[in-house]
Amino acid sequence: MRPIEGRLAQLMARGSVVAIGLLAIGIGLMVARGISPLDVAPSLDPGRLVADLAALHPAGYLWLGAIAILGLPIARLGLSVVVFAGSGERRSAIVGLATLAVIFVGVVVGLAGRG
Repeated sequence: MRPIEGRLAQLMARGSVVAIGLLAIGIGLMVARGISPLDVAPSLDPGRLVADLAALHPAGYLWLGAIAILGLPIARLGLSVVVFAGSGERRSAIVGLATLAVIFVGVVVGLAGRG
């Protein structure tokens, strides 16, 4: 396995463990507080995330776990772009950057549609 493939595998494996751990903590807190998974989920408020984590609110851990799961492939793509650019594989780096741009535009449009 080439060194970069090993780094990418470590990123995905470690990131998955962290994300699953956060989700497990959130589920454990829900059970401890008697919150049903069928209840209406609180919306994501990035400004409250740190406060929710500090106060041991299940929603904070569940949202952070979900963000981590969604962010892992994006982080992998970003690392790949850096490696491609550093190794002179311009075409692959450009394709990766274009993909990141599409993701970024999708997130911005999605967030703008919320308000």
